[in-house]
Amino acid sequence: MSQLALKIVPIAGALGAEIHGVDLARPLGDDVVARIRRALLDHLVVFFRDQRLSHEQLIAFGRRFGVLGRYPFVEGLAAHPEIIEVTKLPHEKSNFGGVWHSDTTYLDEPPMGSMLYALEVPPFGGDTLFANMFLAYERLSDGMKRLLEGLRVVNSSAKADVTRTREDRVAANPGKDAHRVFEATHPAVRTHPESGRKALYVNFAHSARFEGMTEQESAPLLDFLFRHQIQPELTCRFRWEPGSLAFWDNRSTQHNPVNDYHGHLRRMLRITLEGDRPR
Repeated sequence: MSQLALKIVPIAGALGAEIHGVDLARPLGDDVVARIRRALLDHLVVFFRDQRLSHEQLIAFGRRFGVLGRYPFVEGLAAHPEIIEVTKLPHEKSNFGGVWHSDTTYLDEPPMGSMLYALEVPPFGGDTLFANMFLAYERLSDGMKRLLEGLRVVNSSAKADVTRTREDRVAANPGKDAHRVFEATHPAVRTHPESGRKALYVNFAHSARFEGMTEQESAPLLDFLFRHQIQPELTCRFRWEPGSLAFWDNRSTQHNPVNDYHGHLRRMLRITLEGDRPR
């Protein structure tokens, strides 16, 4: 398959693009992989529609972009531990990860990216929002940029708002570290290792306080940043269909799965790609 067959269509001004003309179930040439990687760097999150992927094919596609990692709180599939099933059942009220966040920033080396593949979706609702953290940083005042440049943020897996969103999944299929608390300290502003651009690197789900400060002292500035980084003009919205796949750069985006489909089933498969220590 040649990269000439690919069509990349932006879906919003801030970030996000759909990629058409590629069957992810087939072996991809190096030129096609390079084009997808370039689109990811340019648009921060890319989407594919009408895919039909087995577990093995999803894993093979993910491995073209890096080493697959594991999620600490939920066990992967028995035959394919690299994949976790992200399901909300009709009777459940909370959805998995249902707040604005960047994946697992409480780890010393958070993932570089994640892929989510839709198996079953509700008849309406269940969209995912994404936000551009490059723009979130660039639209801060020069004074705020100077203040943040020297600050580091303590990220915790134990913040109450996000722990509630994974209770059902942990109860159903706990991982070996299901009851462990993870903490990691990262710069408030990180430099992307490939593009060199600076991104705001705090998030509502995991960022608890600034290093050397109490949570109470940190709260006013963190609260401002949490509101600032999800302004509508910094975001895009993706409507899922069965066979849709999203691939986002965890180093420069945040996402929020909208929990507006009570009484309906939503079933997805997720894999993550190992990353590096934020700098």
